[in-house]
Amino acid sequence: MCHACVIENVKQGLLSRRGLFRSAAALGLATGAAGLMSARPAMAQASKVVDLTHAYDGAFPTFDGKPGIIYEPAVKFADAGYQLWKLTIFEHTGTHIDAPLHFSEDGASVAELPVESLVCPLCIVDIKAKAAEDANAMVEPADLEAWVSANGEIPAGACVAMNSGWGAKVGDPLYRNTPDGKFAFPGFSKAATDMLAGMEVACIGVDTLSLDPGNSADFVVHFSWLPGGRYGIENLANLEGLPASGATVMVGAPKHAGGTGGPARVLALV
Repeated sequence: MCHACVIENVKQGLLSRRGLFRSAAALGLATGAAGLMSARPAMAQASKVVDLTHAYDGAFPTFDGKPGIIYEPAVKFADAGYQLWKLTIFEHTGTHIDAPLHFSEDGASVAELPVESLVCPLCIVDIKAKAAEDANAMVEPADLEAWVSANGEIPAGACVAMNSGWGAKVGDPLYRNTPDGKFAFPGFSKAATDMLAGMEVACIGVDTLSLDPGNSADFVVHFSWLPGGRYGIENLANLEGLPASGATVMVGAPKHAGGTGGPARVLALV
């Protein structure tokens, strides 16, 4: 059966049933509203939701410089009355997750991440001052110790995110490179991630292209952090203005079997 015929049949079926559903819908809305009211206390501590995700297209900066997503029209509205894209997406583009499998032969895939690890206390370590002086600045143990001194212990299961101020550079070539074409952006040091691993932190996040700084030659943070069963988030947005502690992050991880990572919708509840 042609797509147009299917759509027309669906439209007619919906129209014929609209009257039947109208009274049921009224009852359903009342019941749903009551359910939402009863559920609301679970979210009472969050006064706002902040999107930590960049919208991205083929122009968004990538590590290898190639477009991370390609759009092809699969169905056009003018032809069929609806529209959809065929997307070719590389896993590690935009705001995305690095799963353990990304840097290990047999680590957990993105589909196998425990759901409990995707809802985390959010701890934001601000290194903007260092990053303004050194494009390859790193979160070091001293930065974590200063955070603990100011905010208390980093809880097990937390997401520890670096705020280097780099998110504001998206769209500028300096987000990825120095003017002479060398990789340059902040990241974590292995000494810091080893410290966080000992605290049983669930994940680390960066507002840059990589968990390792741009001048890394060995990707030591990737090779040490991810195979330990933990994950990372790269290209976070909108960390500026969030509190150093007290927010909760919800990581909308993709769930394709065998995935080494993938684009994610990341939200902070404050």
